[in-house]
Amino acid sequence: MRFGRLEAEFERDAAPDQARQHERHVTAAEAFLLQLTKCGLEGDGAAARECLAMIGQARERQGAGQSPISTIVLAGVAPGSVTSALEPLRMAKKLDPYRETARMVLEPWLVEAALARLDRTLSPADQRIVMKAARTPHKVKRPEWWSEHL
Repeated sequence: MRFGRLEAEFERDAAPDQARQHERHVTAAEAFLLQLTKCGLEGDGAAARECLAMIGQARERQGAGQSPISTIVLAGVAPGSVTSALEPLRMAKKLDPYRETARMVLEPWLVEAALARLDRTLSPADQRIVMKAARTPHKVKRPEWWSEHL
């Protein structure tokens, strides 16, 4: 049978795919499936039927139609405490997380976005508070009206 010969040809671990101008290494199984698909697309009825059967088996194994989301985690956040929400979103980082006195600092891009949305200027005291809340204050791009320097 023709496919037995193809299988024997692709027994080694990797084979180059030169369909494009560059070389790509694929596993023997991938190379076999690519060759089988190519034969099916070129009109080989047996190869086309085998490809369709393999696709059906793969869908059954993966549970086609099911959502890739397996778990939804709901985390309650107390008013005024958004620590658990900011860290996974990479908006803030907790400094010294194992200390009782750990504090949250905001990422520079978040501070910049907040400053850009302000419709007023901040006093020098407020500017110091904002910079103290930034994780890396020297990376924050300040508005033109900013008067405090690091």
